[in-house]
Amino acid sequence: MGDSPTYYHGTKADLGVGDLIEPGRASNYGRRGAAKFVYLSATLDAAIWGAELAVGDGRGRIYVVEPTGPIEDDPNLTDKRFPGNPTRSYRSAHPFRVVGEILDWEGHAPERLKEMRDHLDALNRAGIEAIED
Repeated sequence: MGDSPTYYHGTKADLGVGDLIEPGRASNYGRRGAAKFVYLSATLDAAIWGAELAVGDGRGRIYVVEPTGPIEDDPNLTDKRFPGNPTRSYRSAHPFRVVGEILDWEGHAPERLKEMRDHLDALNRAGIEAIED
């Protein structure tokens, strides 16, 4: 496994090592329907956004995860917003296994976070789903 990238998943869910993050749970975005995919990133910054923007009252958490099946580029970001996938964001129809947690991370500046939340709210009001299945 030596050359494999480290993958991260940002959320507000309180998970432990060995737990699975699985499709089928309520999405953190849009209409909050059952998610067909789970998402991960090979960049800490993308995972920080996930932890900060996830629905819920708990604190944001960033887990180190390993895929249990194939992953593909996240079409919600790739080509539409960031051609070439510089965010290194991926999705899978298979669960991810939590193998650790990043405890020492710094969130985005409050004004950047507000900007992103306002953008997501505008998409929601326009009926545009932030997550495409």
